[in-house]
Amino acid sequence: MTAVRRAALLAVTALVLLAAAAPAQAAGYRYWSFWERDGSRWTYATQGPATAQPDDGAVEGYRYAVSEDSGDATRPRGTADFAAICSGTAAVPGRKRVGLVIDFGTAADAPSAQRPPGRRTACAVVARDATAAEALAAVAKPLRYDTNALLCAIGGYPAKGCGEKVAAGDGSPANGSSGSGPSVGLLAGAGVVVVVAAGAFWQARRRRDG
Repeated sequence: MTAVRRAALLAVTALVLLAAAAPAQAAGYRYWSFWERDGSRWTYATQGPATAQPDDGAVEGYRYAVSEDSGDATRPRGTADFAAICSGTAAVPGRKRVGLVIDFGTAADAPSAQRPPGRRTACAVVARDATAAEALAAVAKPLRYDTNALLCAIGGYPAKGCGEKVAAGDGSPANGSSGSGPSVGLLAGAGVVVVVAAGAFWQARRRRDG
């Protein structure tokens, strides 16, 4: 066999192997993402809610979905107008109001045998220096966290699971994932007290992959 034919055969073999491997590699993570409202659009938060300090009149969002990374993350649905969310909540001297949009996602993103609640909004009245995490805790208990301080559930949803890796297409845990929580490597170095799979979550993931 000539060198040219050997090279061509190797190239074809490599393409076949890559094509076969692609479906197995296509996977995402099922998690709560954290968003901030910037005018008329949602922007992916650059820091976790434990450190973010929203201003009075801010609107923040949380969305539960399966996403590959921050660039692929799914935004909260529906309108997000502070005046509408907090219209029935009077201002309190010395405190601030923060509008919250909590989107529990779709049935396609839900863990097995669990049904997502309907999207909801709430107006949190908290101290002037309160963080986004404190605003969420004021209106959306019970919250559930794992041992790495990753927020796993808002309002009790989902009942179990936390940031697990899932296979693309069917929403089931990917091979090598127990579905009971994110790997230690995925969250290594996330030093904030509360993380909602935002900046610190993905920084930790990049450290693991790097």
